[in-house]
Amino acid sequence: MHFKRIKNLREDHDFTQQYVATYLNIHRVVYSRYESGIREIPISCLINLSKLYNVSVDYLVEGATDKNRKSLKDVQKK
Repeated sequence: MHFKRIKNLREDHDFTQQYVATYLNIHRVVYSRYESGIREIPISCLINLSKLYNVSVDYLVEGATDKNRKSLKDVQKK
């Protein structure tokens, strides 16, 4: 799974990969692999990233897919 939004959020906040990796208490190379989708992001890191950027975990995960999601209204119509 590729989390596109973590790179965009990092750049929007003018953070380096090293800064975020230090915040997460991991090596920069590991964080780089998260951004590139080579390595899965543990839920604990997703939670900490959501705190760092003040966004929900759902927001971070949403960037991982291009699939359309049905709205709650569409689900309730059935």
